[in-house]
Amino acid sequence: MATRGGKTNDLFTALGHPMRRRILRKMLAEDRPISPRELAADLDEPLSALSYHVRILAECSAAKLVRTEQVRGSTQHLYRPTVKADWARAALKATTDPPKKGKRRGEENG
Repeated sequence: MATRGGKTNDLFTALGHPMRRRILRKMLAEDRPISPRELAADLDEPLSALSYHVRILAECSAAKLVRTEQVRGSTQHLYRPTVKADWARAALKATTDPPKKGKRRGEENG
């Protein structure tokens, strides 16, 4: 992510992506360290995509890696939200995201 405008611009740019807003909302609601794997399951998104977006949020200081744990031979990274900017918290509360692509209102899986 480009850093021309500094951390504030990075956070503004990062929050422009609907998945990152969903991730931050979920992290703020949980109020505990959470892993990309758990986020992927909760948000019904691929782990690779969630991991990428969490790293972007960490780069712009919206999330922080707080610890790692060994789980079944792999390293699980646990993050906490660190959004301090009042405008960013207000934007997360005030906006809703469009439905996921591929699912229309009223459609069920199956």
